[in-house]
Amino acid sequence: MTERNVRENKMGVMPVNRLLLTMSVPMMVSMLVQALYNIVDSMFVSMLSENALTAVSFAFPAQTLMIAVATGTGVGINALLSKSLGEKNFERADKTAANAVFLAIGASVVFAAAGIFLSRPFFEFQTDVPDIIDGGTAYLQICTVFSFGMMFQITAERLLQSTGKTFFTMITQMTGAVINMILDPILIFGWLGFPKMGVAGAAVATVVGQCTAAVLAIVFNRTHNKEIHVTMRGFRPDRYIIGRIYLVGIPSIILAAIGSVMTFGMNKILIAFSTTAVAVFGVYFKLQSFIFLPVFGLNNGMVPILAYNYGAGKPDRILRTVKLSMLYAAVMMTAGLLVFQIFPVPLLRIFNASDNMIAIGVPALRIISVHFLLAGFSIVSISVLQAFSHGFLSLSVSLVRQMAVILPVAYGLSLSGNIDLIWWCFPIAEAVSVLMCALYVFYVYRKEIHPPVSGR
Repeated sequence: MTERNVRENKMGVMPVNRLLLTMSVPMMVSMLVQALYNIVDSMFVSMLSENALTAVSFAFPAQTLMIAVATGTGVGINALLSKSLGEKNFERADKTAANAVFLAIGASVVFAAAGIFLSRPFFEFQTDVPDIIDGGTAYLQICTVFSFGMMFQITAERLLQSTGKTFFTMITQMTGAVINMILDPILIFGWLGFPKMGVAGAAVATVVGQCTAAVLAIVFNRTHNKEIHVTMRGFRPDRYIIGRIYLVGIPSIILAAIGSVMTFGMNKILIAFSTTAVAVFGVYFKLQSFIFLPVFGLNNGMVPILAYNYGAGKPDRILRTVKLSMLYAAVMMTAGLLVFQIFPVPLLRIFNASDNMIAIGVPALRIISVHFLLAGFSIVSISVLQAFSHGFLSLSVSLVRQMAVILPVAYGLSLSGNIDLIWWCFPIAEAVSVLMCALYVFYVYRKEIHPPVSGR
């Protein structure tokens, strides 16, 4: 009997509050660094021109789609791996890890091909400004062709998260983000003898950081993740395991991809007003990542705890984890709301904002941030649904919020000719999301957590 067969993982025995903080704080710190990178990246790009910032904003939906595939698949990997470990099914855990590597390779090939052939048409569909089209195409092609860095980074980090080793994922994510921030000005402006690459330099900095983080995450798995043995020797794809991964993963991918569609639709609505309006929307997403990404880091720590303790049959630990996660998310979101309400002008000045951008951006930040108070509950609730393999419930929340509420309401309000009214689509949509999440979480509690688990 091997060591991993007899040793209880900390997710089943450590006090819940300490466990949640131990699992989540490293992820939250790394997410904060990632959010800082997002802001610094756009800050340097904005120094080139407003068109350069707009080009990156137009590329954001495509980047969101890539991240959606990587993180959505990762959610499925995380849930199946943690549940397998909780059940002491180590053979299935190892097979899940090997199939995760296979899926990362496949996704990288698909996005590389799409980026080569579709990047320019993607920008030409959104605008006819040559400067935006050329800069955006170069930026997006680099990000897609070298997407294997992001795919392997996220996959390897999910393997570490599934066994509770979030400290190492903090190191990998922080390393990648710091490399990005260091290389950004060097490659964008041509410092230290490097050629001036402009917007393309930001893309190169991004993929170099991702590839470095991927290598580091793989090394950490090989040297420190003893509970999972990954080998591709004699590997054959396992349809059952891939199916279980995507039972949760596909709804999660669609969930995140819907955000890409929403952003694309909002850009089309806003471009009717001005390219500056599109730039403001892009800046908002960069700024809000500083608030939302730490909450996502909290969720990354929460999901394996829920899945493990569900597999181990410990409902009290599940409920305690959910309640604490809701509390911490509410605190972070309230802090974010206060920052956006009190300091909108300094936030916009980070991106070299013109007077016109300030005029559009101040009411935008203040109005959109109203939904922060509700968003914490929704984000944690969606992760709870995913942890219990109810991916299609979480998908329905996002579908309604972003496709049935945000875009139609935004379009309707745009007909008034008052751009300030458009931003109210976000608080309206979040109120609908909260109602749906409350109903779904209660359903999961009654169906999955209380009766079945307590009866084991």
